[in-house]
Amino acid sequence: MSRTRELATRAALALGAAAMLMLLIVPIAALLLRVHPGTLFERLLEPEILAALRLSLVTSVSATFLVVATGLPLAYLLARRQFRGKRVLEVLVDLPMVLPPTVAGFALLLAFGRAGLTGRALEAFGVSLPFTTLGVIVAQAFMSAPFFITSARAGLAAVDPRYLDAAATLRASELDTFFRVVLPLSMPLLVAGAAMSGARALGEFGATITFAGNLPGVTQTMPLAVYVALQSDLDSAIVLSVVLLAIAFTLLFWLRRTAGGGAFVAARASR
Repeated sequence: MSRTRELATRAALALGAAAMLMLLIVPIAALLLRVHPGTLFERLLEPEILAALRLSLVTSVSATFLVVATGLPLAYLLARRQFRGKRVLEVLVDLPMVLPPTVAGFALLLAFGRAGLTGRALEAFGVSLPFTTLGVIVAQAFMSAPFFITSARAGLAAVDPRYLDAAATLRASELDTFFRVVLPLSMPLLVAGAAMSGARALGEFGATITFAGNLPGVTQTMPLAVYVALQSDLDSAIVLSVVLLAIAFTLLFWLRRTAGGGAFVAARASR
């Protein structure tokens, strides 16, 4: 009886795993089988596709730099300090990961639009965010920030306190300890978090189109170009989709090889 139950359990596990693999692999295979390598490189040279690709790379890299520069201090605060309201702040940091992108874009519009909460103050300094390339960067940074902050927080919190104690006995300042001890030891997870944040920024759609619009050459990133191409030019949509797929796969494969998935494990363990 136990042997029969064991075989049934294994069969159920295999069936469930196979069903999930089918769900994950078949759509990707269907996309890849629709494009010919020669057609792919030929269509990539078209001005519209090149413009969308160039804009996506520029904005996603810029958004990643913005997230790292502003998110690292916050991650350090969450990892190394205890204060009232910390749990609420952690929830706020993670909120963009579960917030519907269109809601996020609408919130950004209400915050930074011309008639928004801070829009008039920004205009006084000559800064306008909605329907601009800078607005794309802000939308991408808003949606991708949790991916870096969560990973960075895990890396900073995982530094062995003995190293910090040793630095303290040498009378090193907190700033010196951060740059010479904490930062180098947590660098693998910081890099992994930055890569995940960049990948999320590259694929951002809902918040971008709601907050920055869909202006070719200005705010039309690759995901938006795919959306437009689906209505009139299926081949262009396939080419853009394959390029996005290739970039995302390369980033994730690199992360698995270099960090062994440690960013994800450590991020969960820090909860």
